[in-house]
Amino acid sequence: MKNRSELRDIIIKVLYQIKIYDTAKVDYSIEDLIKEQLEVENEFVKSSIIGIIKNRNEIEKLADKYLNEWKFTRLNKVDQAILSLGIYELKYTDTPSIVSINEAIELAKKYSDEKVVKMINGVLDKIYHEEV
Repeated sequence: MKNRSELRDIIIKVLYQIKIYDTAKVDYSIEDLIKEQLEVENEFVKSSIIGIIKNRNEIEKLADKYLNEWKFTRLNKVDQAILSLGIYELKYTDTPSIVSINEAIELAKKYSDEKVVKMINGVLDKIYHEEV
């Protein structure tokens, strides 16, 4: 059984795949993409991915509001996935805010550079203080 941090890593990978497939206009099933990453069905992963996709427009608008001189769509797909998960957890779940922000920062440290880590931290911190 994977812990929540490991599950968030899987969520990022699936969201990244979805962004690639959407860009290439490839048909896919969310359930199949999740199964490729997880042997056992996991409600946290499935509900997070579906929630992020369902609220994609609101999440991207919120990111754009707090990205200084940047647009969400200008970020690379991995950074978009990480920021989407962080915003989703802050706005749409009962995950403690500090956990949501910290987990997003740890994912950014793993997959991005220090500038992106600071940017994600700044955006999520502003959303936490002004929107949550």
